[in-house]
Amino acid sequence: MAADAAPTRLSTISKLTYGLVIFASAFLLFQVEPLLGKLILPWFGGSASVWVVCLLFFQVVLLLGYFYAHTLVGRFRARTQGRIHAALLILSLLALPIVPRDSWKPATPFHPALHILCLLAVTAGLPYFLLSSTSPLSQAWYARKNSQGTPYRFYAISNLGSMLALISYPIVVEPWAATSHQGRGWSWAYAGVAVLCALLALSTSRKDEISNESAALPSPGWKIQLLWLSLAACGSALLLAVTHHITQNIAAVPLLWIIPLALYLLSFILCFESEKWYRRDFFLRLLGVAVGAMAYALAPSFAGLPLMVSIPIFCCGLFVACMFCHGELARLKPPAGQLTCFYLMCSLGGAVGALAVALVTPWLFSGDYELRIALGCCAVLALVVLHRDPTSPFYRARWQLSWLLVVALAVAVVVGLGMTAHEERKGARVMVRNFYGVLRVVEQSAPDGDSVMGRPMPSSGASLRCEKLMNGSIDHGLQFLAPALRDQPTTYYGPESGAGIALKAAGAAKPLNVGLIGLGVGTLAAYGRPGDHYKFYEINPLDAQLASQDFTFLRDSAAKIDVVLGDGRLSLEREEPQEFDVLVVDAFSGDSIPVHLLTREALELYFRHLKPGGVLAVHASNQYLDLAPVVAATALGLGKEAVRVENQADGQRGIYRAIWVLAGDPQGFAGKAESERTGAILASGGRHAWTDDYSSVFSALK
Repeated sequence: MAADAAPTRLSTISKLTYGLVIFASAFLLFQVEPLLGKLILPWFGGSASVWVVCLLFFQVVLLLGYFYAHTLVGRFRARTQGRIHAALLILSLLALPIVPRDSWKPATPFHPALHILCLLAVTAGLPYFLLSSTSPLSQAWYARKNSQGTPYRFYAISNLGSMLALISYPIVVEPWAATSHQGRGWSWAYAGVAVLCALLALSTSRKDEISNESAALPSPGWKIQLLWLSLAACGSALLLAVTHHITQNIAAVPLLWIIPLALYLLSFILCFESEKWYRRDFFLRLLGVAVGAMAYALAPSFAGLPLMVSIPIFCCGLFVACMFCHGELARLKPPAGQLTCFYLMCSLGGAVGALAVALVTPWLFSGDYELRIALGCCAVLALVVLHRDPTSPFYRARWQLSWLLVVALAVAVVVGLGMTAHEERKGARVMVRNFYGVLRVVEQSAPDGDSVMGRPMPSSGASLRCEKLMNGSIDHGLQFLAPALRDQPTTYYGPESGAGIALKAAGAAKPLNVGLIGLGVGTLAAYGRPGDHYKFYEINPLDAQLASQDFTFLRDSAAKIDVVLGDGRLSLEREEPQEFDVLVVDAFSGDSIPVHLLTREALELYFRHLKPGGVLAVHASNQYLDLAPVVAATALGLGKEAVRVENQADGQRGIYRAIWVLAGDPQGFAGKAESERTGAILASGGRHAWTDDYSSVFSALK
């Protein structure tokens, strides 16, 4: 009995050791993802696409790590495997710490996706590559040493570590540590895990006499490998597409990155931990409901869904779809001897899905269609799975009535998704897309009634023709086509708006030097007078192109107009003080906010570029977030006064309801706009100012 107990204890210790290494590696792997994303986000305009490209990088490097593990296990003896892996782990320590250098800040807004990929590769490529290979390598080594073991349980442990890392980041790490300290702390933790992994690799290499059983197993057929790849690709594409859809309409912040990714990983954990979690019949029914709900929510007529409705629809839909994809993957997993091949195809699928969403569809299509395509592919995959599985009631079915109904349902979903895409495209005179989003120029009747946050509500009155620049469902500017009206300031920039009041008050008796972060269609240039100088900072080259070609505010203005391409904050950081009389900050894409433009460091930069007594005007209109108190808290912390200005909608003049915050030095600021403004002086209201190291979207939710 004692002889039997000793191997059991050794097996338990071995299992715990491998489990610890796999868990720690996965934890660090997914802690570094939001950390690096947050570190580089301000360098690229706070765009929602930054995180999508980051996810592409992580998926591709994960694929390379799995390919490395597959090659190492399949081509080298155990002793050689351990030595190669230990040497690379020691070499990777030279890449620490992983904090990106300022020299990587982009000088121009062109080719940001390639810039991000190169930046991430140099900063954290090798450590991330080796961490990604830890789970498949360790499972393969464990399977060799323990022929009766179940290495797939380690896959659930790996994903559990990943999910805990994601959940802990916004709750534990982000609120309590500066991002620079996070980077250095992660680097020290990685060094410890790397040493532990190296010791495990070298100890495993002593078991060189153990045979490689996978060589005796037949290679999986190409059809089953293609299905592995397709299921993994569909789940990955849905993850990126849903994340992009959520963040581009609210805010590109780690919290909204992490929720979809955590749900994606949770589906992996449940499906690979035990077969009891995935019940095909139940989840296929839920899948039909989820895909249908998301398809309806993507229709232009549902573009204004409240935050508390839209996020649950897309997040729950993502979880159900991933449970289907990953549940079917778990049902199709091969014997343990072929696990590196299985993981390789799963990671290849993940990379293919990420590549399709991050690079291919933006290049192929002028519209934001990737989520619709991913949902359509998910419906088709459900048909494929049901048709090829011998345990399915639809196995090789052809003309069964029930099978035809299922096919008809899937076809209806695909057609419905195509119709919503066509409806979005319809009526656009120009539709273009790049890294920063989809822009459409639409000619229509001007809003002749009330509006809320840029969404017109019908009422009585005459209609006039106008041209609008749309980013998704959000207006970026409106211009009347009638010659007598085309120089009239519209949308959020009417004479009673905060920006209009600031410009009129500051320029009462002298020419103005005005800075503007965010171009739109150049509406504010309509206030320009002879002798004035208006300098626009715009990160999106397509926006600047459309504003010049399809709208006339810039070329009709009496002021001297300059347009600087690049992120407004980075551009100002490179310039000498500009001595602006007014600096307008309005660089938000719809309700998605680039947080780095509202931090204490950003406002310090703005005031450095203002003349004494100059006015900072910040556009704070937002459906989901109450930004005025955040800006006020930051301005008051810098010794400034803040005023909230709200104007009402005037549909016949094309003016939308808007909220602005005007801030400036207390001496002279209050009196300068007193006769013009309709707002009230703001107190901080107990809000904490945002900084580059700390910002909480929770604190600003309405």
